[in-house]
Amino acid sequence: MSRNVPAREVADLSHLLTHASHVLATQMAAAFAEAGTTPRAFCVLYHAQEQERTQAQLAELSDLDKTTMVVTVDELEKAGLAERRPSTTDRRARIVSVTEEGERAVAEGAQIADRVHREVLDALPAEEREVFTRALLRLTEGHLATPAEPERPVRRARRPRDRRTPGSPPASSTPPSRSAGHSASPCSPLSPTPAPTTS
Repeated sequence: MSRNVPAREVADLSHLLTHASHVLATQMAAAFAEAGTTPRAFCVLYHAQEQERTQAQLAELSDLDKTTMVVTVDELEKAGLAERRPSTTDRRARIVSVTEEGERAVAEGAQIADRVHREVLDALPAEEREVFTRALLRLTEGHLATPAEPERPVRRARRPRDRRTPGSPPASSTPPSRSAGHSASPCSPLSPTPAPTTS
């Protein structure tokens, strides 16, 4: 026997945003796979190239757990894209240094990420693209900038695992707060820069 349920009066943003993020993540992973790499590895290389960073710092920036980070750097070293070496400022610390081949991989990865994001925007009418991007930026820098802290922690949505072998950038993720996966955008620095607001 069916029962009447309350009518939804507001669009289900949770579903829409989660679905869009998941599909974009799969498209991003597929695009990197064509280049023989993954978003996760690319993200680690990208942040490592920005400045000297330890493995722990890169794990934090790339949102990877310790085990996944170790595996990722091992794969990058084996592929000749990065190497662990002593820091130039603190000999007690070891950093992940990007090789020349790794720098080329970062340049290629940036082009791949830009292409995937551009294809998403191109799917919208020209007049809606900037409006859409501005709205997302406003939300992620405002109302949706900081996670709430409910009594029972909210687990992130599961994403398909990447089963490719690196020398390449990452893949998708596993569930918890810090996972082996990636968000739709391989690296936050690749996010669009907010356009200046006008009064």
